[in-house]
Amino acid sequence: MAKHGIAACLVPTADPHLSEYLPGHWQAREWLSGFTGSAGTLLVTANEAGLWTDSRYFSQAEQQLAGSGVALMKQRISHAPEHLTWLQQHLHQGDVIAVAGDSVSVSTQRNIERLLGGAGIKLRVDLDLPGMIWTDRPALPGAPVTEHPIAYAGTSRGEKFDKVRNALRKQHATHHLVSSLDDVAWLTNLRGSDVECNPVFLAHLLIETAGQATLFVDRAKLTDSLVAGLAADGIRIANYATLGDALSELGANDTLLFDPGRVVSAVLQTVGANTKYIEGPNPSTAFKACKSKTELTHIREVMRRDGAALARAFRRLEERLTAGMTQTELDVDALLLEERSAQPDFVGESFATIAGYMENGALPHYRATPEAHNTLQRHGLLLIDSGGQYLGGTTDITRVLALGPTTAEQRRDATLVMKGMIALSRARFPKGASGPQLDALARAPLWASGMDYGHGTGHGVGYFLNVHEGPQSIRPPVTNGALVPLEPGMISSIEPGLYKPARHGIRHENLAVVVEAEQSEFGEFYAFETLTLCPFDRRVLEPSLLNPEERAWLDDYHASVRAALGPLLEDADLAWLEKHCAPL
Repeated sequence: MAKHGIAACLVPTADPHLSEYLPGHWQAREWLSGFTGSAGTLLVTANEAGLWTDSRYFSQAEQQLAGSGVALMKQRISHAPEHLTWLQQHLHQGDVIAVAGDSVSVSTQRNIERLLGGAGIKLRVDLDLPGMIWTDRPALPGAPVTEHPIAYAGTSRGEKFDKVRNALRKQHATHHLVSSLDDVAWLTNLRGSDVECNPVFLAHLLIETAGQATLFVDRAKLTDSLVAGLAADGIRIANYATLGDALSELGANDTLLFDPGRVVSAVLQTVGANTKYIEGPNPSTAFKACKSKTELTHIREVMRRDGAALARAFRRLEERLTAGMTQTELDVDALLLEERSAQPDFVGESFATIAGYMENGALPHYRATPEAHNTLQRHGLLLIDSGGQYLGGTTDITRVLALGPTTAEQRRDATLVMKGMIALSRARFPKGASGPQLDALARAPLWASGMDYGHGTGHGVGYFLNVHEGPQSIRPPVTNGALVPLEPGMISSIEPGLYKPARHGIRHENLAVVVEAEQSEFGEFYAFETLTLCPFDRRVLEPSLLNPEERAWLDDYHASVRAALGPLLEDADLAWLEKHCAPL
């Protein structure tokens, strides 16, 4: 920083594809600070360093930053400045901020320049300062890329590209740049393993409206037959590092469509100077969010298989604890993976399992390690948030198990969260409604008791893709935030929670798909169809706090779980299912 005249270095959690989860090569923020959470921004000045993260990670960050000299700066807290506001308060006219251009989106760069430019503070995106000192930086991943079988993909590459090109023609674009890895994977019907738990691969895609496309990827990851198959669909292969060269060749007769929130500054700077721009969302993002009938058919079967695996795992855990065997949070993780791995077409976990016993359940993104984990006892609550990647879909489910006697407070908290989950699961809403308009339904029971939770209520879920997928979400409204309508075929988690530090955490989570409900004189109305199939542990609930409609919903849900999973289970596992699916 001193050598280059930099007053502050900004290190976001990002890669050239603006992914949520990063290959090791781009985990500079973690390497510098020691904080391993998936969300956070590091800011370094000559005399201070701060790590900004949200409430999901406060406890984790406090532990990991202790003694490091890096201060925890809590995001979205009243009277606590966000990192750009902090910069406004601490820097002076003429100061320069640096951020690596391959880790900041075009829209974020513009926002920084708008907020700080008025104070005479400049931004440089041509310096990767962390990269200059990171001598043992991990290499780029080189895992092979594979075809997603058409029997599961359901729609051919050609059909998907035709749909995108039709959208490009309506916007009069000649070219379209796709850098987001889930969009690239979905469009090409390819999958990889360059990012832990996410079946994607490092690549950019440049689509020409006229009929050709170029996939910028490490050629060594592809077999000759896969390259030939792509060529037959009009997709040529170019080296991953040559995207800038191709963009620089665009001229005055070309019009490039790109999403400024999903393309990094360094990439845009390579585009030919005379090329015209159209800024807007990737058409493929909306297309892949609405699952096809084929995809939903596979997803429903995956939910049955995943639910059966969880039933076996939970039954075995109960049996071990009853027999007096020592079990830890790590054993829970291993048990879930063992049972899921036995299912047809299982590929891997969709994220690192969160198995938090008692106070660890209060850490929304907790992860047990050999160095730090809890041993399970025959009392209290165990929160398990886990998921699987299958050729036919992606799962994400949270259950809270009673390992023995529970307190009145624990049962009340679990029931209030359940009331919110049921309210949102039962919701009907008009066409055009968005997630932020529905979010309060899940929070209202907690609000009535003066409580709340700090994360969103629902995220989109990919189809054998990222477990977190846009564009839709269910969360509190934010200023200038996009209100993306919920449309039939969109899958979302429904996962309200409640966290009491050093005591316990509650989160109930199902996945649900938006479906058509009815047509009335007031227009079209939609609803949620619950997809996840696994019993809730009724022992964590206080039934007297549920009204008749809520009790009926829970009993009906358990009846559907019993009908769907029963044929896949037998003997002790079937007995466990019947016990936990009995009416309240």
